[in-house]
Amino acid sequence: MKLIDDVYEMYKDHLTGDEEDVLIIIYGVLDGFKNEDFAKLFHELSSEEKFEMTVLYLYEKLRLKLAQEGIGHIGNGDDQGTQILH
Repeated sequence: MKLIDDVYEMYKDHLTGDEEDVLIIIYGVLDGFKNEDFAKLFHELSSEEKFEMTVLYLYEKLRLKLAQEGIGHIGNGDDQGTQILH
């Protein structure tokens, strides 16, 4: 994806590999986008890129929903601490 290549080239000397850094950069880049910009960006993606983008979006939304609902966490009153079940 050209946008990712361009963003990487601009920030590669500033990236630490930290997820928060990446999110800040992406939010900054997309902050000025209008609906037409998103439509153009999406239109230029290959079918595989569209699929990957949708999968990652849905994965993240479901992951956040599970965390919000406390799924995977033991919630008994006699637990010593919060444990995550895997």
